[in-house]
Amino acid sequence: MNDEVARILAAAARGAFPPPDGSTTVVPQPGPRDAGVLAFTAHSVVFTDADPEWVRDRLAATSSDPLAASMNPAFLLALMARTGRHMNTIDLLTVADALPGPPPLELREIDDPEHPRVARALKFRDDVRVWAADGGVLVLGRGVAGRWEAAIEVDEEVRHRGLGRALATAARHLTPGEVVWAQQSPGNARSVRVFQAAGYRPVASEALLIAG
Repeated sequence: MNDEVARILAAAARGAFPPPDGSTTVVPQPGPRDAGVLAFTAHSVVFTDADPEWVRDRLAATSSDPLAASMNPAFLLALMARTGRHMNTIDLLTVADALPGPPPLELREIDDPEHPRVARALKFRDDVRVWAADGGVLVLGRGVAGRWEAAIEVDEEVRHRGLGRALATAARHLTPGEVVWAQQSPGNARSVRVFQAAGYRPVASEALLIAG
């Protein structure tokens, strides 16, 4: 398993970002499942097993601001065609430090691989664990380059009561790692606000390419 992406992410979590020099770093995939693009401030990281020279040529040929080329739809479409993958969306990638002690929220763990939320999480993450609260669900698992990732869901009828922030905070208590990551669609302002209120820091934008 290649650990270059893991090193880049670990440094970013500490606040040590790639140099904002307008360049693109191309590295191998951390494993067979995960490929994609990370766009930091004025620096992109493309993690793919596609030929690096082909990646650089396609970026140079993309009709856009060079700083935005790695997230330009034309480049992403070409990368998907080249790799035989597809993608869902471009996410905001955020990170938060782990917190000590148990979460200040009553949770019950779901140990059922057939549960819809568990089954979906297993498509994208390893070592998945899922907890339920009254009106919400928290998922933890290992995603890109083995990082611990959190995802939450809150039932519509109990929204605007702080449950989302409580679940996002609970992930910081439950993660086995030093930090926990989370992705939010930039257009989902409610989700962005929830995670930032729970102490998650914006790090990059991310486009994950999905096999199959």
